Formats: sequence, C-alpha cells, structure tokens
Amino acid sequence: MHISMRKEVVGHTTGRIGLALLALVILAALAAPLLSGYDPFEQTPDALQSPSSTHWLGTNQVGQDIWSRLLYGARTSLAVGFGVATLSLLLSVLAGVPAALTGGWYDKILMRIVDVFIIIPVFVVVILVAAYIRPDIPALILLLGALSWQPGARVVRAQTLALKNRGHIQAARTFGARGWYLTIRHILPDLGPILLVEFIHGVRRAVFMEAGLAFLGIGDPGAVSWGIMMRNAMKFSYLDVWQWWLVPAGVMLSLTIIGLTFAGQAAEGALDPGLRGEAVA
Repeated sequence: MHISMRKEVVGHTTGRIGLALLALVILAALAAPLLSGYDPFEQTPDALQSPSSTHWLGTNQVGQDIWSRLLYGARTSLAVGFGVATLSLLLSVLAGVPAALTGGWYDKILMRIVDVFIIIPVFVVVILVAAYIRPDIPALILLLGALSWQPGARVVRAQTLALKNRGHIQAARTFGARGWYLTIRHILPDLGPILLVEFIHGVRRAVFMEAGLAFLGIGDPGAVSWGIMMRNAMKFSYLDVWQWWLVPAGVMLSLTIIGLTFAGQAAEGALDPGLRGEAVA
C-alpha cells in the first residue's frame, strides 16, 4: 500500500483546511509565552475584568489573564491528544499485528479480550477512577490510552490479515523471515497510512474527552484546560464577563476538533477514493 499521504491530504481542499486549523492551534501552543504576556497561573487583584488593552479577554475570578490561559490551554489539549493517541496506537499495533500473524487460540483469546474492553464505557471508568484519585495530566493520558486502543487493534489485525498473504511477505517467509522482521520491515510500512488515520482520529477523540472530563470537574484542577475554563465560566453566567471566558475556549476547542476531523477525512479519502467528496487536485 504505497500511498503518498502528504500529497493526497494537501491536494484535498478539506485536508488543506484541516491542516491550516491544526497549524493555527499548534502555533498558539508553541508561541504561548510570546503571545500571552502573562503567566497563566499568576493571580492579580483585577478579578472578573472585561476585555481591555491590558487583558485582551479580561480576567477570571482570581485575576488570571484569560487570553494567556486560552493559549496555554492549547498545550494541555494537544499534549493529552497526542499522548493518548500515541499510547493507544502503540497498544493497537502490539495487540493486532501478533494476533493476525500468530492466529489460532492466541488470536481468538486476544480478540475476545478486545471485545470485552470495547463495551466498557470510558467516561464511566474515568469517573470511577477519579472518585479515588485525582488524575493529573500524565495519569489521564495513561488512563485514556489504556481504555481506547481496542477498536484500533481490530483495524490493525484486519489489515495485517490481508497483508500477510501478499507475495512479498510470503517470499520473505520462504527465506526464513521471522515475525518481528516481517513486522518491522514489511507489515508496519504497509500499515503506515492506516495507522496515520487511526492516530488522527485518536487525537480528536482524546482532545474531546479531555475537555469533556475537565468540564465535568474530572482531571487536574491545577492544569490550564479549555474544559476547566468553560466550567468556571458557567459559574459566573450572571455577570457580563462570562462570555469572554466561555466563547473563546469553545471556539478554540471547536477549531481543533474540526481541523482534526477534516485532516482525518482527507486521509481516509487517500485510502479509499470512494470516500472523497471531491476530486483530488
């Protein structure tokens, strides 16, 4: 499966829009210290201020600059998104590829375990865990990653089953190639485009879940998060300043989700032209 994913995605209008939105969010995260002008954790006497030349989006209930927290919130969302997607994809490959190559009882038992984990509601498990511990960002990444790899494992297994019967892999087996050699030199390169699509959608799901959990009050209260910003803004909806606190965080979260969705759709179109909404330029 030799596909120039970069060329296909960039050549698709939806892909270009998605990449542009993602670039905007990533730029905001990387350039946060230069663009903000304030420490997002710094508390000042100027609490609940409206937007001004000093504080572009005003301040929250403890005088923290909302613009600064908006920019640094991009770092939290992207860190959780990329962290969870990476861990989930790694577990999917470690489960799906050996299951397909080994087959037999190992494949059957592992897939039944995957089936059990698929039906477990992730939000409920995270809420139950949060009742006993207050998960910080690294713990949240580990928890979400450990609970979201199962669908990807099924996709990886199915594609590996199709790949292992191809001529070049059968030839490598004939010459004595073992499982790890086949996986590293042949299976993973051919799985690359599909893994990229799974990674993009994994980032999207993780960003959305982190924001949702933070909005519900589950997560690290000391972190800068768009979900926490929106949750706190709702507490002050009786004041005129709440919309400057809520709407920008919602817009940034929406742009991130839309960018990842568009990029994922364009990548899927590269794998299956029938999914494209337009011809590739």
